[in-house]
Amino acid sequence: MLTRRTLARLAGAAAIALATALPALANPVVIKFSHVVAPDTPKGKGALKFKELAEQYTDGAVSVEVYPNSQLYKDKEELEALQLGAVQMLAPSLAKFGPLGVQQFEIFDLPFLMNGYDDLRKITDGEVGKSLLGMLEDKGIKGLAYWDNGFKVMSANSPIHTPDDFLGLKMRIQSSKILEAQMQALNAVPQVMAFSEVYQALQTGVVDGTENPPSNMFTQKMHEVQKHATLSNHGYLGYAVIVNKNFWEGLDPALREKLDRAMAEATVYANSIAKEENDWAMEQMKAAGRTQFHELSEDERAEWVEALRPVHDQTASRIGPDLIKQAYTVLGIE
Repeated sequence: MLTRRTLARLAGAAAIALATALPALANPVVIKFSHVVAPDTPKGKGALKFKELAEQYTDGAVSVEVYPNSQLYKDKEELEALQLGAVQMLAPSLAKFGPLGVQQFEIFDLPFLMNGYDDLRKITDGEVGKSLLGMLEDKGIKGLAYWDNGFKVMSANSPIHTPDDFLGLKMRIQSSKILEAQMQALNAVPQVMAFSEVYQALQTGVVDGTENPPSNMFTQKMHEVQKHATLSNHGYLGYAVIVNKNFWEGLDPALREKLDRAMAEATVYANSIAKEENDWAMEQMKAAGRTQFHELSEDERAEWVEALRPVHDQTASRIGPDLIKQAYTVLGIE
């Protein structure tokens, strides 16, 4: 039978053990995860899944605060905020690294480089993808994963069935020299603009059209202000999940291991729902009847490819001809 003194001693030991476990819970490591799209997009859902898993696997030692829809920073501001440590985690689109001096990521912007998700995985899961993330280290950034959004459609307020239909159209793009060259190859006028400003710009006629995966187009209600869209699947929009390098490497290794696990599982989740979300968004937009969607015929697609493939050669010096050649080899492109 336990004596009162023994019980007191055990209670004291339990209190000490609890006190040593509490600091992580009382003062959790805060990860501010900022992004520019809606919570119900693949990226938005992926961020929330990471939050759920990170807090679960660390038993509350980490608190992830997710800020969607440019609540903290717009496109042009978020990378600087990460480098300064104002936020700890981002998932910017791959086109955003060009202004940072890592323009090699713009290989993902090359039109008609990849023909679907099988081709995509050969790039993101292979040596090309790994080497690209490694290029961020010198910028104080650690690359953790690639998250899909999907393949893009073109939209405008006039039919855009052939390259000739783009003549003179003001087309919103992300800040990317490759996308700029793409629109110029179509004889359109590229307009760099923050994602959060696109709906109003389309509504007021500041720009005529844009390109987006269906999920972005739907969640931002762009289909309400675009009369036509073509299912071109000409380019890919994806994200790199990144963290402030000093912050990440300063974490306790055991904690970081748990966060790596959460990120790996969140990545599988985010990428598994991307195509499903885009297919669903397309169904919703077609049902709404505000936008007329056009499927490219084989001949029309051939015209698009002929007009846009020269962008690869025009921008090779920017991306790196060896990197493009490496991607061609992986994808079996002659």
